[in-house]
Amino acid sequence: MKAYTKPFVAIFLILLADQALKFWIKLNMSLGQEYKIFGNWAIIHFTENNGMAFGIEFGGEAGKLALSLFRIVAVCGIGYGLVHLIKKKYHRGLIMNLALIFAGALGNIIDSTFYGVIFNESSYYEPSVLFPPEGGYSSLFHGKVVDMFYVPILQGIYPQWFPFWAGEEFIFFRPVFNLADSAISIGVIMILIYQKRYFKEEKEEEVFPHSESIEE
Repeated sequence: MKAYTKPFVAIFLILLADQALKFWIKLNMSLGQEYKIFGNWAIIHFTENNGMAFGIEFGGEAGKLALSLFRIVAVCGIGYGLVHLIKKKYHRGLIMNLALIFAGALGNIIDSTFYGVIFNESSYYEPSVLFPPEGGYSSLFHGKVVDMFYVPILQGIYPQWFPFWAGEEFIFFRPVFNLADSAISIGVIMILIYQKRYFKEEKEEEVFPHSESIEE
C-alpha cells in the first residue's frame, strides 16, 4: 500500500490546487482581467478555451464532445497504466511522472465535464456565479477549460530582413495555460529526458531474469 501513497498524494494535491485556483479565477475575475506577478514576464490572465492544452481549439460542439469523451477514455487508460507500473514496481520516477500526467488530464476533464453545468457564462464585465439560479452556461461534457498563466518571456518585433513576418510582433511564450497543463508537460518532458534510466532496470531484468537465483 505504501507504493501507492506518494503518487496518489501528488495526484490529490495537484487536483486540489488546480481546481481551487480555477474556482478562485472564475468567481473573482472577469474574462480578460489580469494581474502582473513579475512585470510583463509573468501574468495571471483569465481566459477559457473549448479545446486542448494551451488553448488549442478542436472542431466545434461535436468536436468538443468527442474531445471530452476521448479525454475520459484516455485518463482511464493512464490510470490503469499507473496502477500496473506500481504493482510491477517500475522506477519511482516514471511512476511519479505518470501520476503528474494523470492529475493534469483529470484536472482538465473536470472543467470540460462539469463547469458548463455549475457556472454561468464568463463575461468581460463581472465574475461568474457558482450554481446560478438560471442554470449553467452549457450541458454536461461541454464546459470550457479555465486558463490563467501567461508568461511572454520574450517580446519584440521581427527585423525587416526576417522572412514572412518582417516588422510583425513576436511573443514567446504566447499560449495561456493552467496548472493541469503544467503537470502534463512536466510529466511528459521528464519521461522523455530520463527514459533510459526509467526503463534500464526493466530491460536488465528481461535479459537476466534468473541471475539472482543462479548466484544463490
